[in-house]
Amino acid sequence: MGAGITGLSLAYYLRARGVPHICCEASAEPGGVIRTRELDGHVLELGPQRLRRSAAVAALVDALGLRPEVIEGTGELPLYVYFGGRLREVPFTIATFLRTDLLTWRGKLRLLAEPLVKRSSTSAESVADFFIRRFGREAYENFLGPLFGGIYGSDPRAMHARYALARLLALEAHSGSLLLSALRMASRGGFSAALSFRRGMQVLPRALYEANRENIHLETTVRSVRARHGGYVLATAAGEIEVERLVITTRADQAADLLREVAPEAATRLARLHYNPLAVVHLHSPARRPGLGYQIRADEDCRTLGVTWNAGIFAERAGVHTSFLGGWKHPDIVNGPEARIGEIARAEFETMMGEPARVIQVHRWTHAIPAHDQSWTALDGLELPARIHLATNYTSGVGVNARIDEANALAGRLADAA
Repeated sequence: MGAGITGLSLAYYLRARGVPHICCEASAEPGGVIRTRELDGHVLELGPQRLRRSAAVAALVDALGLRPEVIEGTGELPLYVYFGGRLREVPFTIATFLRTDLLTWRGKLRLLAEPLVKRSSTSAESVADFFIRRFGREAYENFLGPLFGGIYGSDPRAMHARYALARLLALEAHSGSLLLSALRMASRGGFSAALSFRRGMQVLPRALYEANRENIHLETTVRSVRARHGGYVLATAAGEIEVERLVITTRADQAADLLREVAPEAATRLARLHYNPLAVVHLHSPARRPGLGYQIRADEDCRTLGVTWNAGIFAERAGVHTSFLGGWKHPDIVNGPEARIGEIARAEFETMMGEPARVIQVHRWTHAIPAHDQSWTALDGLELPARIHLATNYTSGVGVNARIDEANALAGRLADAA
């Protein structure tokens, strides 16, 4: 259920393993939140701005014949946090750690003491509590909080670590020190390069669709799901579809609607999950600065959460910058007039960058990002009927790479069970 990047990747990997399958998607185009538009000669991303080069992504690119379409940034692009009237570089490397003014010398010493920090004894730790415990309050307030809060558009103080930071908690349990683990990763080559495609991110889901289109049914809304003979029946406008297993990759409220009949308690729990709204404003500016962009410290008086420097990552995106507004701080901004949203984004960009900008377009997402806030306690004790699976960014990792990895792993388990 759902032909976003998770559903499309799952279908691709099932096909590769010879597992019969069908994918139903209500909309007329594949990709879910991965949407690309071209306007005035600019390639604009309405959803995810990029993905990371990885073994799984490289294999998909080669198998789908997309290598000529690939564009890449370097793996060492800087990232910034805005506070106190200027942009300050995030210390991702030893060199930037030594020179950054995001931390005082006391803050740097506290961060360096991270390997001595013990694990928490509580399962109720928030994301903010986790980062403060491991790295200190200054590191949290000045860059870890803005970076992580910006990804989700959420307040890290209200986010549950056991859901939003599951991988970091597992790493903490395994190796003890996140800092030492990061240094070991840096010694092996550091962060992988940013990657996209000449015609935009939606090239990937469209290619996945074309490679498997006989099994992917667009404009096919599943109205209900009911159990039958150990499997399930999906009711659509075109008739009924019988399946042995059901994998739901849709948004939480949509999953809740699908599960009303076969799993009413699970449906009630999923319906409680909160999403943050987001306004995405594409700007054109002559600003030329290499880097990923910037996030903004939570106590700054502005409505922008952060800005991606598309032009700073990819030479092919000259002039394009993407500003994100709304989230937990200013959710109502998404309901305002587009002209007003665009004007706020432009004015704040010019203040922070010191360069002129003009608005290319404004896009609103009412359900943009899973908040991973207090509503996520609804997942505690969640039980699904046999042969029903959730593969989503609200029960597992966010980001395009995480969705592809989960789809591949789940396809393997389903193939083994077939």
